[in-house]
Amino acid sequence: MAERRLPPHRLLLIAVASLAITLMALHMRWDWLVDYRDAILDGLWLTLVLLVTTSVAGFLLAIPLGLVQVTGPRPLAWAARGFCTLIRGTPLLLQIWLLYYGLGSLFPYLPGMRQSWLWPYLIESWPYAFAALTLSFAGYEGEVMRGGFAGVPKGELEAARALGMHPLTILRRIWLPRAVQRVLPTLNGELIIQLKATPLVATIAAVDTYAVFGRIRQETYMVYEPLLLMALIYLVLAGLITLACAALERGWSDDNGRR
Repeated sequence: MAERRLPPHRLLLIAVASLAITLMALHMRWDWLVDYRDAILDGLWLTLVLLVTTSVAGFLLAIPLGLVQVTGPRPLAWAARGFCTLIRGTPLLLQIWLLYYGLGSLFPYLPGMRQSWLWPYLIESWPYAFAALTLSFAGYEGEVMRGGFAGVPKGELEAARALGMHPLTILRRIWLPRAVQRVLPTLNGELIIQLKATPLVATIAAVDTYAVFGRIRQETYMVYEPLLLMALIYLVLAGLITLACAALERGWSDDNGRR
């Protein structure tokens, strides 16, 4: 097996990142990290939870959104296309505010809502952040999955039907896996975009990584150190997403090659 080497542009990025980290460590103040360590970890945890849960839930919604646009019936296909167009055509920040300040302001006026078991959750910000990020991811990935389903060669599906396979079996064992395989490179980019969208939840008082570093800047009157560390955290997370998706693509290709 030929030795895999990192491409030149990645080596350059690693060198630049190493130089930046060295300069940051030697020439900037980091004594404040001890006081804010727990807050940073809590904010990072919320960022990761939002990224993982909304991406998984959004992708699960994107599968029927994409499938129904390819298979019909037409009314459902039009509804799915309209949903994707609406989500992709409006800013995510607006969607977050509409859910939190719009829909959230209506719940207190519903009879019995304040006494229900849902009320402690509805007064928090994270359910609205979760809903907005999930719907946003589903809207974008719904269009991506539509292309993935449509791009699977019809001959493979016709061969499965000729063998007498049940439609759900065809979807589970052939159509869906092949569609997901086709959209993996796009999914990598969408996951990174989803990661960079999570700071918007700070506008509705959700204390994520961005919100924590914003508080650090306000309390310490320091600008560059908190911002650079926050940028490094997001850069590392984006790199891990890229590596995970690349490993998944290689594993999938190796499995197909052995078949």
